[in-house]
Amino acid sequence: MPVADAPARAPAPKANRKVALLALGGALAMLGMGFAAVPLYRIFCQATGFGGTTARATEQQAATVRDSGRTIAMRFDANVERGMPWQFKPLQNTDTVSIGVRDMALFWARNTSSHSITGTASFNVEPEQAGRFFNKIQCFCFTEQTLKPGEEVRMPVIYYVDPAILQDPDNKDVQEITLSYTFHVTAIDGKTLDRSKAGV
Repeated sequence: MPVADAPARAPAPKANRKVALLALGGALAMLGMGFAAVPLYRIFCQATGFGGTTARATEQQAATVRDSGRTIAMRFDANVERGMPWQFKPLQNTDTVSIGVRDMALFWARNTSSHSITGTASFNVEPEQAGRFFNKIQCFCFTEQTLKPGEEVRMPVIYYVDPAILQDPDNKDVQEITLSYTFHVTAIDGKTLDRSKAGV
């Protein structure tokens, strides 16, 4: 004779509360990680050179670095986003620098529009694994740049290549480093750009 199924027991209110609290805690943790993701990713990139991210050094840190006696070739690249009315280029496309010695690269920009244009520069280093050994002491990419109509400016980058690159197995075959910048519009005539609208 078949045995009737026992009626299912309703979960205890205490267990429901525990599950709800765990779910709420998980949701809050995920929200917190969402806010922390960008700065944590930036720190990770600066520490590892991931994605060609460079390191940042102070004058005091740079003063402790010694000339390795070795050199490396540098290449400089400059671009603007589509629709940005600037001319932007390096004043010297290539250079040979001493590893461990501070050097300077100069970039030139000119606003070709009839508006005041503010921009910021994003940057990366190729090959990517060399990024963490490329240290910038001073760079126009750290702040917004505003050019009035027809205004032009020279912008320096003071940097050095860390001698530790010479002992890094991932960089043993690297003979040239490319530093590349791209300028992006952030404001026109002092008004923050609506990124949903194309062109300037």
